[in-house]
Amino acid sequence: MIKKKESRFLPYGRKTNASLLLLICFMGLSIRLQAQGDSRQPYFHWETITKLPAVGNQSAPLGVAGPIAGMHKDKLIVAGGANFDQPVWDNNKVWHNDIWIWNGSSWESGDTLDHPIAYSAVVSTPLGIIAMGGCDARTVYSEVRLLRWDEQQHGGVVQEMLPSLPRACAYGSAAMIGEHIYLAGGTEGLELSTAMKNIWRLDLGRYGRPDFQWEELPPWPGPARAFSLTLAQHNGYTDCLYLMGGRRQGESPSQWEVLQDVYEFNPGKLKESPWRRRADMPAARMAGTGIPVGQSHLFILSGADGSLYQQADSLKDQHPGFPKQILGYHTITNSWFDAGEMPANHVTTHAFADGDKFVIASGEIKPRTRSPQLWHIKAIRTSAIFGWENILAIVLYLLVLVGIGIYFSFRNQTTDDFFRGGQRVPWWAAGCSIFATMLSSLTFMSVPAKTFATDWLYFLINMAIIALAPFIIYFILPFFRRIDATSAYQYLELRFNLATRLFASTSYILFQIGRMAIVMYLPALALSAVTPLSIEASILIMGGLSILYCTLGGLEAVIWTDTLQTFVLLGGALLSFFLIVLSPEIGFGTYLDLAGENDKFRMIDWSWDYTGTALWVIILGGLGQTLIPYSSDQGVVQRYMSVSDVGKAKKSIWTNAVLSFVATLLFFSLGTALYIFYLKNPDKLDPTFQTDAVFPLFIARQLPAGLAGLVIAGIFAAAQSTVSTSMNSIATVSTTDFARRFGWRSSEKEYLRLARGLTILFGLLGTAFALVIAYADIKSLWDSFLGILGLFGGAMCGLFMLGIFSTKANGKGAIIGAIAGAICLWLVQQYTDVSFLLYATVGIVATYLFGLGASMFFPQDKQNIEGLTIHSLTSS
Repeated sequence: MIKKKESRFLPYGRKTNASLLLLICFMGLSIRLQAQGDSRQPYFHWETITKLPAVGNQSAPLGVAGPIAGMHKDKLIVAGGANFDQPVWDNNKVWHNDIWIWNGSSWESGDTLDHPIAYSAVVSTPLGIIAMGGCDARTVYSEVRLLRWDEQQHGGVVQEMLPSLPRACAYGSAAMIGEHIYLAGGTEGLELSTAMKNIWRLDLGRYGRPDFQWEELPPWPGPARAFSLTLAQHNGYTDCLYLMGGRRQGESPSQWEVLQDVYEFNPGKLKESPWRRRADMPAARMAGTGIPVGQSHLFILSGADGSLYQQADSLKDQHPGFPKQILGYHTITNSWFDAGEMPANHVTTHAFADGDKFVIASGEIKPRTRSPQLWHIKAIRTSAIFGWENILAIVLYLLVLVGIGIYFSFRNQTTDDFFRGGQRVPWWAAGCSIFATMLSSLTFMSVPAKTFATDWLYFLINMAIIALAPFIIYFILPFFRRIDATSAYQYLELRFNLATRLFASTSYILFQIGRMAIVMYLPALALSAVTPLSIEASILIMGGLSILYCTLGGLEAVIWTDTLQTFVLLGGALLSFFLIVLSPEIGFGTYLDLAGENDKFRMIDWSWDYTGTALWVIILGGLGQTLIPYSSDQGVVQRYMSVSDVGKAKKSIWTNAVLSFVATLLFFSLGTALYIFYLKNPDKLDPTFQTDAVFPLFIARQLPAGLAGLVIAGIFAAAQSTVSTSMNSIATVSTTDFARRFGWRSSEKEYLRLARGLTILFGLLGTAFALVIAYADIKSLWDSFLGILGLFGGAMCGLFMLGIFSTKANGKGAIIGAIAGAICLWLVQQYTDVSFLLYATVGIVATYLFGLGASMFFPQDKQNIEGLTIHSLTSS
């Protein structure tokens, strides 16, 4: 029977690999990467909101420059500002103190500021709108005021003075990172010659405390400036501040320069060197507005370039206005691109968030001319043609998976067939299945995304399986084979007691239900963005088909679908990699050169920092995270037991280790290739996509039709592989550790029916929970998944280590150790800055030490542990 299965599946694998090799060679010579769809659509949708009412004594709405503008509690507030009476070239500038509130349908006149003011730095915060500094015709101020909407006490805007700036400042700009406000640049006096080189920070977390004061930070390495932009965005590693452009004084008052330099400020590196120079803007800009979009994009929506500044007096009303070109910047690849044009260029004002949109409030559209117009701007997700070839590839691939389930349904006559494949599975297929189960769609998408955004520091984490394979083979595997385990947790009852077995089984079941939900939801989030399917439809397809073939075919169906998707996923990743590095536009030499220049191959951090990615953190964390599934995860242990003897089980472990090495090298290389591709083509990187979805985005938009569908189908299959493994393993644990252990059924057929029924039940639960969390916001799939793994898996792994390596541990001590280990890990997560990479190791070590210590207070259990620890395994 085994030979028949090999003849059924092996030719497909050989044909697939051969076809992929021919495609790669062909494309390396002649094919360019091409988008699936039309040319670039507009990045933004613009629509008018309303017009600002007339201010002061003016009879018509003229608009203002330099207003205090922002959002608080869904109210749009505009205050202060300056403009010119009509005709603007015959009148002096007028400064205002009006406060106006837009309620969504009309303007309400609020209170007035205590004096006219304009050109403050402004940010919208949960406390309210904070305006810093500013000026009028005679004075530059250091005052900082908070404007907040207060419906209950006032029914309008309440004003509160906050700690003053270290110095007077006008024409500066500000942004927020977390609870910190940062203000950079500006003038200390009314003349540009007083421009400063300053960055100040205010911690809103200290609001109301004596230490709620501004602090001065190290300034950027470039020249002093005013009218610059300060924006906050993530750079792939952390949230950073970006100082862009502005204007500086020349050698004489009549000489000045519009700047285009850019500097990045990393708050996490204050003790080192927080600033670094980034790529200059394609064109100089000053007094503009900018917005962050998505996880790694910034857009300069407006700004003057100074080209006609000296001719303003002669051109007057004939002045064409300021440039309407939008500049886009991607923080990860440090690249600029042309993002189209805006309908109007409003300078010397502010852009701020209003839900999923942004607002530009009034401002100057050409010298002395203000616009009363307010705009709503919304980023547009670009659409691409997902042709019939891709849809057909997905449908056919998913039907193959169902066919595999139907085929193996006829071989499931007992629970041993259903749970262990009758131990008929070839060792290489079991190894592929372990690999595919550990891979999952999360890894397939998030590892290239993590490497795209950062570097190769995480590479050594996946290499831990190479180091641990001998340990697993000689110290873990023999115990499961010796007791002929169907459930991994049978060992815990034999070694400790029934309570320990049930504790571990229950913990595993609850964790896997939650894991199924996450594993279905996260790929659905990415797939819905690159296919015609909604998030809900993607979840239902993954969950429904997994339930179908897993219920029909049992473990054998799961293993063989895993084997199939191993070839598809590795082939798809290999195809994508070579499409990029062998394309005429890039080439392998350029790939290596650009990756080296941008430090993308950095693999080792030699520091001793326990909060980051130091080498010792990576090694300890990788060992802990790898040890958990290979020693205590029912899904992996079932693969150990699906082959006919211990020798084949060892081969399956080594097969998985080799595949893991190859896949890790491939996925990290692919992530770097994606970085190079989008460095060269930043306009093709949709800013509305999360960074975690960069690989699905590339697949859908750049791969040839048909092949894109096949790889997208592979993402479905990768998710289904993990989900179906969870379904089958939960049914195994529930049937073996509860129903069969307590004799709830009377015959083998009844247990088989129960196993299938539980597979359906748990599959439906996991799918339902995935739908419930369909709108959760998880920023990093990789980091979140590892954090969950460490928190919930460490205690169980610690129990197995305690049983195998200690003869003094007993049942009561083991349970206390597991609970104490979980509590200890939670405390570490909540109250320390220890890197999440170490969570798994902390959980394992804490459980082992607490369990061993607690066992000293209880008498030794009476059951025979001969052959259940490493101290007696050889002699048993």
